[in-house]
Amino acid sequence: MFYNEDSTSITLKIKVQPSASKSEFAGLYGDDAIKLRLAAPAVEGAANKELIKFLSKKFKVSKSKVEFKSGQNSKIKLIKLPKSDKLIEFIKEIESGRESV
Repeated sequence: MFYNEDSTSITLKIKVQPSASKSEFAGLYGDDAIKLRLAAPAVEGAANKELIKFLSKKFKVSKSKVEFKSGQNSKIKLIKLPKSDKLIEFIKEIESGRESV
């Protein structure tokens, strides 16, 4: 499962591909992670900053609410986000189609 949910937040497991031409979701990475291309290199925290910016914009949450649970120095990251309508809708889309991200 690519996410865990509690009463106030959702934790996503994300496989990051830095140095892509643009930041975008790229489908599922197996069954247990979401693949995300980032338009930032994995140098001096640039990819992590881009990840926070991308997720906060995509799910309409404050950047300060995007929290690393693990993986700050890894390509596989656990990211905790507050529940939002956009995030719940995104998860439903992935679960129903598993191809449209």
